[in-house]
Amino acid sequence: MPGRGFRDVAGPHWAAGQTTLLLQEVLQTMTYDFAPLFRTAIGFDRLARLADTAAASAAVPTYPPYNIEKTGEDSYRLAMAVAGFDQSELDIVVQDNTLVISGRPSQEAEGGQLLYRGIAGRAFERRFVLADHIVVDGAELKNGLLHVGLKRVVPEALKPRRISIGAPSPAIANDTARVIEAKAA
Repeated sequence: MPGRGFRDVAGPHWAAGQTTLLLQEVLQTMTYDFAPLFRTAIGFDRLARLADTAAASAAVPTYPPYNIEKTGEDSYRLAMAVAGFDQSELDIVVQDNTLVISGRPSQEAEGGQLLYRGIAGRAFERRFVLADHIVVDGAELKNGLLHVGLKRVVPEALKPRRISIGAPSPAIANDTARVIEAKAA
């Protein structure tokens, strides 16, 4: 029915909190069946892994907060709030198109007794799936923010190239000679 929202269908007794819980349950039970794709396509298993990772990342904690910014046509910057972490307590690893940033705070004794902890200093691990040909360009820790530069580097073999029209290549000339010889025989 056009013009009717979820609340209209669910009824006036449906509370906002119940709506949120229902939507979360629906999203968690959604699965993707890639079997029809795999019957006719080869090499798309990475797509299934990517969808599984995206579905699983919905349940991942949100600490520490981060921003992803596009800084150019083929460059990005990830900024992560890591207040209280020293450079030696952070680890950045790229493996199998996955960027893993983890932090392990050192267990140094503080000078006084801590009465209230408002700055989270707990260990964390955040994973980011990188597209093909994305490489880490560099990282720096400044003012409590970890900045990770990312760049798309497309190999020369995959870049578009212009083919000039002119004399046939040796492979084409050999194929034409074989066709002529086959007709003569």
